[in-house]
Amino acid sequence: MLIVNGCPFCDLPAGGVVERNQHALAFRDRYPLAAGHTLVIPRRHVESPFDLAPEELTALWSLVAQVRRSLASEFAPDAFTIGVNDGVAAGQTIPHAHVHVIPRWTGDVADPRGGLRWVIPTRAPYWNEPAG
Repeated sequence: MLIVNGCPFCDLPAGGVVERNQHALAFRDRYPLAAGHTLVIPRRHVESPFDLAPEELTALWSLVAQVRRSLASEFAPDAFTIGVNDGVAAGQTIPHAHVHVIPRWTGDVADPRGGLRWVIPTRAPYWNEPAG
């Protein structure tokens, strides 16, 4: 794994890794939004998943699917939110590409409609806008 000074994802304790493959690692989020919230990162330090070589990108998403299966078995959620904040303006706070895999349960928020659209709250409830 290429280690970049100051990157908390490049300096993970070995015991914190819950799943891995040739090009990616998975570990539980330090500030989880839900039980089991897991991050999947490429082993190579890049800021965006779109900076990865095709085989690395494939391995990253393959590990996301593996983590989702593991979390489904361990926590039995009703659904998942899977997301990427790609760049500072999108909310990325750690400049190492990562994918959030967040188990979700019916009732964990009052109205889950709109999902990721809530990053821009005024645009989230599109179902309230006039048709046109």
